[in-house]
Amino acid sequence: MDPFIAELIGTFVLLLLGNGVVANVALKDTFGNDSGWIVITAGWGMAVFVGVTIAAEYSGAHLNPAVTLGLAMAGKFPWADTATYIAAQMLGAMLGTTAVWLSYRDHYNVTEDAGAIRGTFCNTPAIPNTVNNFITELIGTFVLVFAVLYFVPPSISAEGMANAKVGLGAIGALPVAFLVFGIGLSLGGSTGYAINPARDLGPRIMHAILPIPSKGDSGWGYSWIPVLGPIAGGLVAAGLFLALS
Repeated sequence: MDPFIAELIGTFVLLLLGNGVVANVALKDTFGNDSGWIVITAGWGMAVFVGVTIAAEYSGAHLNPAVTLGLAMAGKFPWADTATYIAAQMLGAMLGTTAVWLSYRDHYNVTEDAGAIRGTFCNTPAIPNTVNNFITELIGTFVLVFAVLYFVPPSISAEGMANAKVGLGAIGALPVAFLVFGIGLSLGGSTGYAINPARDLGPRIMHAILPIPSKGDSGWGYSWIPVLGPIAGGLVAAGLFLALS
């Protein structure tokens, strides 16, 4: 599979399942309505697991511009490929969240809470505070990218086995899933932990475009924080990684 396609499909599935669980919790008359934050964080963890499982072998499963830029700054990914990866991630995020809307269209039509509707697309801080919200997104993404930079793939070596290859298959995606789950539980309560520019900006664009009754505004005044905060966090993580290396 081409890396561009792998990043697109992986991010598509990430947003389909991630924002899908938010829609199940937040929208009116769903079976999962009002089931709580733990369901959302667990759902996002599983969304990461599935997305990474699909894309890992073909693209490395960045699924996140902050990860792509952090890996490039750390010297673990070519700068020349960053724009292609980010474009795939943005397109995948937009398509994934559109598929959520198609799946829950009847529930969007009967939900009158504009905040709940927007929450199924993008993030809004629990307490609006520009500086603190930015720092929260920076810290959460720093943890994500710094940990990713230290993930070590399985390996094996023995005499006469120079070309041997070993992997964990789908289980190899579990560390990232648990990492995102942990970030959500511990640091997600303030801003909803975007920690991914594509995950927030792509769906926010679709929120503005799609014909949803009672959707309200798309919160563009806040939109730069879940984009620049994660990018800053990823670059800080890469800088510290280089300094420690």
